[in-house]
Amino acid sequence: MRILVSWLRELVEVPVPVKDLAWDLNMVGFEVAGMEPVPWRDADDAVVDFEITANRPDCLSLAGLAREVSTRYGTALHLPAPPPLEGEPRLLPVRVTIDDVGRCPRYAAAVADVAVGPSPAWLTRRLEASGVRAINNVVDATNYVLLELGHPLHAFDLAKLAGAELRIRCARTGERMTTLDGQPRDLASDMLVIADATRAQAVAGVMGGHDSEVTGATRTIVLESAYFQPASVRRTSRRLGLSSEASYRFERGADPEAPPRALARVCAVLEQIGAGRVRPGAVDLYPSPRPRTRLVLSLERLAAILGRAVPVDDASRILRGLGFVVEPVRDAAKAALEVTVPSWRNDVTRDVDLVEEVARHDGYDRLPTTFPVLSTAPAAPDARLERDRAAARLAARAGFTEAVTFTFIERAAAAPFAGAGRLVAIANPLSETFAVLRPSLLPGLVDAVGHNRRRERRDVRLFETGARFATDSGETRGLGLVWTGSGDEDHWSGTGRPVDFFDMKGVVEAIGAGLGLELAFGPAACDYLVQGRTAEVAAVGPDGRRVAFGVLGQLAGAVAVARDLPASEEIYAAELDLDAVAGLASLGEALAVKPLPRHPSVVRDLSVVVDDALPAAALRATIRRAAPATLVRLWEFARYHGKGVPEGQVSLSFRLTFRDADRTLTDGEVQAAVERILAALGGAHGARLR
Repeated sequence: MRILVSWLRELVEVPVPVKDLAWDLNMVGFEVAGMEPVPWRDADDAVVDFEITANRPDCLSLAGLAREVSTRYGTALHLPAPPPLEGEPRLLPVRVTIDDVGRCPRYAAAVADVAVGPSPAWLTRRLEASGVRAINNVVDATNYVLLELGHPLHAFDLAKLAGAELRIRCARTGERMTTLDGQPRDLASDMLVIADATRAQAVAGVMGGHDSEVTGATRTIVLESAYFQPASVRRTSRRLGLSSEASYRFERGADPEAPPRALARVCAVLEQIGAGRVRPGAVDLYPSPRPRTRLVLSLERLAAILGRAVPVDDASRILRGLGFVVEPVRDAAKAALEVTVPSWRNDVTRDVDLVEEVARHDGYDRLPTTFPVLSTAPAAPDARLERDRAAARLAARAGFTEAVTFTFIERAAAAPFAGAGRLVAIANPLSETFAVLRPSLLPGLVDAVGHNRRRERRDVRLFETGARFATDSGETRGLGLVWTGSGDEDHWSGTGRPVDFFDMKGVVEAIGAGLGLELAFGPAACDYLVQGRTAEVAAVGPDGRRVAFGVLGQLAGAVAVARDLPASEEIYAAELDLDAVAGLASLGEALAVKPLPRHPSVVRDLSVVVDDALPAAALRATIRRAAPATLVRLWEFARYHGKGVPEGQVSLSFRLTFRDADRTLTDGEVQAAVERILAALGGAHGARLR
């Protein structure tokens, strides 16, 4: 909100220099852009830009800020008080009807004969200083009152209203109109409009229509001053992609008692500048007046929250200065104030809101610095958060950098990672870029890879923990990883090698081990991963039960190309379901300390020839089942196919380490164990010793 200081001084005495005024208002909660007033036209005047938070629409006006200044300095407030409009509503030459009282609880209107022309210099100067372009004296008068009182108004050319009627209704299906900015608008059936007898003439609370615009030929106008439901204005403004000074105020909550006061004020301004003469008769339709909120503020509670006692006279003075009606509660056992909230303060609904008002103007700097006393032990952290943090730490240790991507993504990015029926659509997206909730963490990570590659970053390793959404499974927590570029660090001794499937598999294994999980891998098919370079990941429980944990593999070329990445670039991705292993992951358990072995181990190497399509995991599982408890380590260290190995087969070499904690094993015991293992491999997989 930009204000001209000389205009503000007409409403309230400011007993300090302009620079001090900006600082003092900043101290009561109003941020000043740059903390420096900007000189305006001459050395005796300046403009100040205030950042008004969404909960204070009453301060989107000169009157609202003047009320704060008056309370801050204890000076008199002189708000404009025009006489109310007189005359019977039946004298009004236009008929007004509210069809939708829910979206438009109040509507006031008056008629004036006007001579459209330029505004006087003083009015134009004030508008321009406030960032508003002067148009003509009629429109400028409505904008002037908007800035002064904070209530939007609109003027219609009466001659252009069919049937001399204003009807507040919802748009008809397929109805169109052209707004003041010259753009045709398609209206939905739940959008409120101001219509004449035949067509819509304004989008209620947002913008007027081109067909009833005030021009140099206008002789009689209808002035509108209304209160519209904030949610209705906000929804319409977003769907039309149309924002205005009026919608900015209405969607934050205007004053339902302001319409007749603002209407009388704009009529007074029109007559003051010689722009028109108001006809007798005005209409103010308010079928269901809204009662004002009444609250009780306990002085004991006020002191408990602020940490210091505020004298009752000071609290009453502050609240009255801000427009509250304050009366002492007639109860000898309770020191309290009964406070009636003014209609323009829709943000005050509880006694703690009153406490905040007192604290602001009594001075935050006067509050004592104390630490709150803990009366109960803090709740234990959510197990899911601990699991997420552990997964993030493990991914970071593997050399990955954490990324934070949007939960809302475009439908085209989400589609490859979930069937169309599983996507959760946003009911009212800001744009197509944010049309659905992400079904997977990978779309955002893939786009992040593209962002890095376009900035000449060759090696990219990213991870993210977060929520995924689908219609069948709801919200789940996951860990996503992507890796492209080098598989190891560049070194002078070599050029490095590109990342491959087994690099990503190793990272997943390390994360599983860090979470206390035993993992099993198997071939899988996935639409967004390359066939033959894709594996499913399962977590194995103590009872042998397998739980689907995720998937890993190379990103399909078509998916990469769709996200502006070259199809030739190998990108490996993995996504793990952290919720699925909630009952299996072991975090925070006590570490078991074991003494170093006292007896030597015995190592035997085995090379077996098997079918080349047989997974090595199957061989490892068979070895562990057949081996005695003395097998303490199993390591697959070589894979060979070529000369000496039949076509379609492969030689796998395993290193077996045996050790007993209580004695030294004999060669015979180890040899017997090896023979049992070879027999099991031959029976289960047709393996033969090489």
